[in-house]
Amino acid sequence: MLAGVAVSFVGLLIHGTLQQTKHRHEVCVQFNGRTHCATAEGRTPDEAIQAAKTIGCTLLTSGRDENIRCLDTPPTRVSPVN
Repeated sequence: MLAGVAVSFVGLLIHGTLQQTKHRHEVCVQFNGRTHCATAEGRTPDEAIQAAKTIGCTLLTSGRDENIRCLDTPPTRVSPVN
């Protein structure tokens, strides 16, 4: 019985891990005349897009205020990645 519970738990853990990275997108962000494209994964397309946008803005900005303005800027390109 204990072995069955352990196997079920491992199965659920693997399934949950695979579901978390179901979507992958590349997002290009332009800020202050510079552009950066980043790829990220997420459970939903919106999570993947937001994560990639956050990566791009972090690399394009200097300081919190610029980062906030960058994150408020729509991406120049959003593409699903297989």
